[in-house]
Amino acid sequence: MSRSTQEGLVQCPNPAPPCHFPEYFSYSVLLTLLACSVFLQISSIGKLALMLLIQLSYLLLAEWPQGALFDNSDLFVTANAIFQRPFNETLEWSRFNETEQCQESVTKVSLKVMTPVILTVFVLALYLHAQQVESTARLDFLWKLQATEEKEEMEELQAYNRRLLHNILPKDVAAHFLARERRNDELYYQSCECVAVMFASISNFSEFYVELEANNEGVECLRLLNEIIADFDEIISEEKYRQLEKIKTIGSTYMAASGLNDSTYDKEGRSHILALADYAMRLREQMTYINEHSFNNFQMKIGLNMGPVVAGVIGARKPQYDIWGNTVNVASRMDSTGVPDRIQVTTDLYQVLASRDYQLECRGVVKVKGKGEMTTYFLNDGPPSS
Repeated sequence: MSRSTQEGLVQCPNPAPPCHFPEYFSYSVLLTLLACSVFLQISSIGKLALMLLIQLSYLLLAEWPQGALFDNSDLFVTANAIFQRPFNETLEWSRFNETEQCQESVTKVSLKVMTPVILTVFVLALYLHAQQVESTARLDFLWKLQATEEKEEMEELQAYNRRLLHNILPKDVAAHFLARERRNDELYYQSCECVAVMFASISNFSEFYVELEANNEGVECLRLLNEIIADFDEIISEEKYRQLEKIKTIGSTYMAASGLNDSTYDKEGRSHILALADYAMRLREQMTYINEHSFNNFQMKIGLNMGPVVAGVIGARKPQYDIWGNTVNVASRMDSTGVPDRIQVTTDLYQVLASRDYQLECRGVVKVKGKGEMTTYFLNDGPPSS
């Protein structure tokens, strides 16, 4: 190339601004592809299909029929690379030759080839991102499901443990242990002013219990006793006996009491004492019913007493709720010195029941171990119905 040609190139005015239409349209497609990643409800495969459809539509509707625009854009880029480089009249031929090599390097990869490559890489990147988001969402869902199941299992276990605790302890005592943390050596006790105590024993059960091969070495005898005690538990759970609380069973002896807390203690009307007397008569009727249907002749002795007691829970392992005091001892003596199929009560209890028109009869003076002679009464029936 001659020096005049070089001067002509130097004196050539600057080219017109390049046409950015292909780049702008490509950027719009990239934004459209980016928008596809926002839809979280679409799976990664669905997003990939949608992005490939957009890319294919762009190539068929824009790049392929309008290929000349991409070629022109490449020419403008080449012209800018050439004419924006500074020239002066002292530029040597080797310098211009270097510019031509630069031109070849700039136009080596055309825009209409680079654009599909960029779109493909962008689609693959978005697809991988969608897969990661989908995998994270799936793990979050599984973790949430597992956490929900574990929470439900924990709540069921807590409810089951609460039911077990309520079967072992009275409701107010169980609430005391569930409401706050306590030390293992902390003693729970409560002084009760006026409690009615009942002991009911099957006096001839020891004669009934025998270990033979025919009754599975005594297991069938225990099964029948369990059914009897279960009947007593079912009766005490009735609403009319809500003031009563089962204390424990000792062999074939059933122990219950009433008025052990503020919600069941009736200081004025003494209704908790009447409820225990009604329950004792109900047990007597239940035993008659059991004898008729099991073809047995169980004899039940029931003893009642009233007075102050101390209630509490003892033991760190297998804790047991119990009541102590002279009132409990006398009630036990009313049972042991009683008469089969009769309900024996003390003088204090007689005065309360007689004032409510309960039917009682004086048994007389009974010698009670550790208490000397005591005048006792038999409870025959409740007040006459009006």
